[in-house]
Amino acid sequence: MSITPERRAELISQYQQTPGDTGSPEVQVALLTERINNLTEHMKTHAKDFHSRRGLLILVGRRRSLLDYLKGKSQTRYQDLITRLGLRR
Repeated sequence: MSITPERRAELISQYQQTPGDTGSPEVQVALLTERINNLTEHMKTHAKDFHSRRGLLILVGRRRSLLDYLKGKSQTRYQDLITRLGLRR
């Protein structure tokens, strides 16, 4: 259910702005999206796991906050990120 270190490094290298960048909103949103996708798959088989559901909702809210921040900071970076991740908004 968690992200493997190899997958984490791959996501960071794909979405980083500069070499060594691990904290930009793009990287954080990409990592949260990966965790959300993993939890969504878990919830499909374990529908009554309410503790995981709460964690999923917390992650979605955190991602939404980061996306709102990025949208206010730079509209082009926001649009680029949501198209690369395949998010609706």
